[in-house]
This record gives sequence, structure tokens and C-alpha cells, in this order.
Amino acid sequence: MSDRDLQRATLADIAGRMGVSVATVSKVVNGRDDVAAGTRERVLEALRHAGYRSPGQRRRAELSGPMIDVVFDALNSAYSTTLLTGVLDAAASSDVDVVVSVIGSGRTAAADLARRSQKMVERGRCGLVVITSSYSASQLRPFRDRGLPVVVVDRMNPPPAGVVSIGATNWAGGRAAAEHLIALGHTRIAYLGGIEESDCNQARFHGFLAALSAHGLTAPDELVLHGTFRKGFGETAGRTLLDLPAPPTAVFCGNDRIAFGLMEEARRRGIAVPDQLSVVGFDGTYEARQSSPTLTSVTQPLHEMGAAALRALLQRIQGGQPGSHRVELATELVVRESTAPAPAS
Repeated sequence: MSDRDLQRATLADIAGRMGVSVATVSKVVNGRDDVAAGTRERVLEALRHAGYRSPGQRRRAELSGPMIDVVFDALNSAYSTTLLTGVLDAAASSDVDVVVSVIGSGRTAAADLARRSQKMVERGRCGLVVITSSYSASQLRPFRDRGLPVVVVDRMNPPPAGVVSIGATNWAGGRAAAEHLIALGHTRIAYLGGIEESDCNQARFHGFLAALSAHGLTAPDELVLHGTFRKGFGETAGRTLLDLPAPPTAVFCGNDRIAFGLMEEARRRGIAVPDQLSVVGFDGTYEARQSSPTLTSVTQPLHEMGAAALRALLQRIQGGQPGSHRVELATELVVRESTAPAPAS
């Protein structure tokens, strides 16, 4: 089928091929609930195969190319802005317009997602990139029901079946961080993680544990704390760790912001980093190069992750199928000033 034929595909064409009414196809396109699940899936597949786009989407493409939505739960860190820059740079080179929103989490965010899916169809937007959010399959279902592809970046929880996710080699990064500290002679090493049940946190933590186990070391319960991926948690958890009768000599933090909070608490107590306490972060944002001391961190290719998300979404919008629904880009441990050999007993 030529590009012109794809442009001219109508609801009547789809209905005729499927042996259903035009009204049924229209209900599927508009995300109505009163269509049997099996019929909905068959119609959506036929729409994708035919390259059908709604009138709003066709108008958008004729005017200035496709438009997509990008949503964050928060856009308040170097991590988020670097990912967004990757999306925007890739969009600019592909003649794609981007609408950026921050919708938070919880019930309000769930209701916003449901409204957003309908608004996207009405306004001719073609797909959605979700960054660092823990939206469930039911919360993302309105987009699937309306034939809007979704790509998730750095997922907090497993995405629904058929949703492409972009991330990094979190397990390998966690192991590399622990191996680095062990090579420096540290044996009492703590882990300060983010949201305990999040996929990325679990992968980083288990990579860390695998390295300890390989060297005959363990992580006692008092040296493992989970909370949030925020600087404030690094400070409060840092107080807990540094108040221990036998505090750790090194800490692997689940992201850079936790590490900055820990380093701030150490500074308040007159504990020298790295002479008395080595600290490793995760993300490798530009803030890691600007901290004092500069932060040793497992670097994620955040810019490329954002660009990869945009490319994967465009592929789905154009009817293509991904080679894999899970794409992981390589992490790299970058050693800076915040780690040093373990202090003498």
C-alpha cells in the first residue's frame, strides 16, 4: 500500500475488511468502552496495518509533521532535563513537535492520563513518551484503546504487554559500583536506594549484592536503606548510617541526588569525603561533575535514552514493530574524587 493509500484509508475501508459496522470502528478509534475486547483488538490491529490516522492526526501531519506528548512525574532534576533534551533533539531532527507536561503521580495523575488520551486523539497527537513514572497497565490502557502507541523510559514498574521501554544496564551498573569500592579495600559498604519496589532500584541493588557475594562479603540489614530518589532522603538516611556504632566506610547510592544528600550530611559532621567515607552515585548527570568533591558515578546515557525513546515511538506511529520491547543502553562507571582507598582501622 502506497503512502497516499495509507492517507486515504477510511473507517469504512476498515469496517468493510473486518466485517463490522462503521459505528463499531468509530467507537474503537474514539476509545469508547462499549466494544467487546476481542473485537477491539482485531480492529486496532487492522487500523495499524492500514496505517489509519484520525482526521486530526492527518491535519497535524499536513501542517507540520506529527506531534507527540511527553509526560513526567516531575521535571526538577538534571536527570529529567537531560532525558528531555535527548527527546527534543531527536524530535527536531525528525520534524516532530513535542508537548511536554508534568502530571505527578497518584489518583490525580491517573485521571489526567485518561483525559489526555482522548485529548490527544481530538488534537491530532500521535503517541506518548512516559518518563520515570509508575503508571499501571490500567492507567495506560486508554492509550492502547485509542490506538496511541506508548514508550516508557526508565520504568519504575514493569510496563504493560506490548509497550516498549527504554532503560540502562542497571544491574551491571550496580555491580560495577560495588566492584570499584571492593577494589579500593572497602568491606563495610552500605546501599542507599530509592523506591524499594521500583524496577531500576531492584536491578541496581541486586547487581551490588552480586558483587559483594562474589567477594565473600554481605550487606547487613543496618547498611541497606530504601526511600526516595531525592537529596532529602540521602541526608536523613545518611544520619542513620553515620550514627551507627560501626558506620560504613563506603556507600553506593541509588542515584546522584541521594549521594549529594549523603555528602551534605557527612560535611555537616566533619567527615571527609573520600578520606573517611567513599561515595558512589548513579546517573552521571552534569551535577556529578560540579559537586565538591566531584562524584564518582555510574553514568547512564541519558541523552541517548531520550533520543531512543523518540525513535522507538516514531517507529510505532509509522506501523513498525520493535525488534525488542525492552531496550537497555550500556552504563559506565566514571571515577572522580568522591572515592578513595578504605581508611585504616
